[in-house]
Amino acid sequence: MDDARSASVFTSDDFQAEMRYAYRGGGPGALVSGSVWCVAGCVCLAGSLQQAIWALFIGGMLIHPLSVLLLKLLGRPGTQSRGNPYGALAIASTIWMILMLPLAYGVALWRIELFFPAMLLVIGGRYLVFSTIYGMRLYWAFGAALALFGWALSVAHGAPALGAFGGAAIEAVFGIALLVAEGRHSDMD
Repeated sequence: MDDARSASVFTSDDFQAEMRYAYRGGGPGALVSGSVWCVAGCVCLAGSLQQAIWALFIGGMLIHPLSVLLLKLLGRPGTQSRGNPYGALAIASTIWMILMLPLAYGVALWRIELFFPAMLLVIGGRYLVFSTIYGMRLYWAFGAALALFGWALSVAHGAPALGAFGGAAIEAVFGIALLVAEGRHSDMD
């Protein structure tokens, strides 16, 4: 998309198509995020739950830069034009997620085993916004799967490692599904 052209020339569909192209529909980001959840699960089993929480926090900070690196390796820009309003929405949803981290950590101070379910709910909620950013309804199912799994895990008093590995599996499955769906979208765009 040409930055020099006025944003008013483009439709919402155009901006979403640019986001899908630039970020491969978010699939690589979900795969990187799934890897971070998997690392947290391994740390939970080999170390402690407290260490696993920090693994998810620190790994979470690396998701975007690692995703952009992966996108560049895949021949995609990993960025959108300055005039694309969905870039601002992505930043707003990131800020919202960051503001939820103290809440999830506070829940963990109260009952540490609820940290991963709380984070699954937070991340699931954030992915619902991605449906608008990318114009892909698959994100509704993705967000719902994470949130429902987080809720079920908390109700069933599931093991924390199960939460981390379950989050990893959901991210991986939807990451692959998003790559496939983005390929179909790009064929139509």
